[in-house]
Amino acid sequence: MSIPVDLAELPEALTERGMDCYLVTLGGERPHVVAVTVHWDGELLVAPTGGRTAANVVVRSGVTLLWPGTADPDRSLLVDGTARTDAGQEKVTIKPTSAVIHLAQGHTPVA
Repeated sequence: MSIPVDLAELPEALTERGMDCYLVTLGGERPHVVAVTVHWDGELLVAPTGGRTAANVVVRSGVTLLWPGTADPDRSLLVDGTARTDAGQEKVTIKPTSAVIHLAQGHTPVA
């Protein structure tokens, strides 16, 4: 089950979870997952990147950021977005397009 997060509330959700997350890209047949520390520049999320991640973003700009549940391990934050890489391929900028709190299977949400 997923609970939508309004993008206007995303900065607050990031403040609660911290800026360390996983960046998921797809350039070939399998997802490529890397641990990153993002920062929020007011509209975009910015993350350092390596060569494979940058190359994947050039091929497919759709990415997902994942913050596993920490304080509540049953609730992870997922942010989908459109990514671009800079000319030097040292960072990616991500424009969030949607965000959800994903509840672990079998978890009963508290009303």
